[in-house]
Amino acid sequence: MVAVVDNDLYNRPGDLWWDETQPLSAIRTALNPGRLAYFRLVFDELSLDPRGKTALDVGCGGGLLAEEVAHLGCNVTGVDPSASSLATARAHAARSGLAIEYRQGTAEALPFPNASFDLVYCCDVLEHVDDVGKAVAEAARALRPGGVYLYDTINRTFPSRLVYIKLFQDWGWTSWMPPNLHAWEKFIKPAELQHHLEAAGLQPRGVSGLKPRANPLQLFRLLRARKRGQLSYSAFGARAEHRVSGDKSILYAGYAVKPVGTAA
Repeated sequence: MVAVVDNDLYNRPGDLWWDETQPLSAIRTALNPGRLAYFRLVFDELSLDPRGKTALDVGCGGGLLAEEVAHLGCNVTGVDPSASSLATARAHAARSGLAIEYRQGTAEALPFPNASFDLVYCCDVLEHVDDVGKAVAEAARALRPGGVYLYDTINRTFPSRLVYIKLFQDWGWTSWMPPNLHAWEKFIKPAELQHHLEAAGLQPRGVSGLKPRANPLQLFRLLRARKRGQLSYSAFGARAEHRVSGDKSILYAGYAVKPVGTAA
């Protein structure tokens, strides 16, 4: 049976990303703090100042992470296949006074020349694409030599099936994500992703876990409170805020570097 992910949900009209009555708004409060903490750790490790760097957000959606990276001082470009999501991203960036460029395109066919960006990041996207290897290769192509590729994705494990598929999607008494947002078969083990990075000519440097600050019992109570309507999606996300962790069993983040001397 072929795993099915409902990527068409991102094309639905209206603001699916910043509106606190919409499930995707929880991404900003739940996942972005951990992602940004990991980005800062990588920048510190590489002695890299993000200010003034060109950054590409692959699968930017409504711009939730693009705006955060812009606040770090990067010149951000976002790319996404959904025209509806891009319209939301452009409108919110304009209201926020942020000069972010948004372009329509897919992770497997980026609409940019070779060696266009200092940084490319791809968060909560690789488990949605049709061809992971091609998406990574395209990111590597768009990176300048010496550039950094950052990512996060979901590990294909029993815990990830329990949490992301059963608790978050399937079971009516705890579900909060749209149906078929994820398919467990499309989750990616770290060793598989490392293979794709190396095949694309990138040098994998590090991998860390991302984990909610809430313990499992607290998370279950938050899910029930959200289900009963006692918490908005963004409030639920804030209480399930993720941090960098050694536990890679569900979510993990990593980075790789394009070697200097690599042909552009």
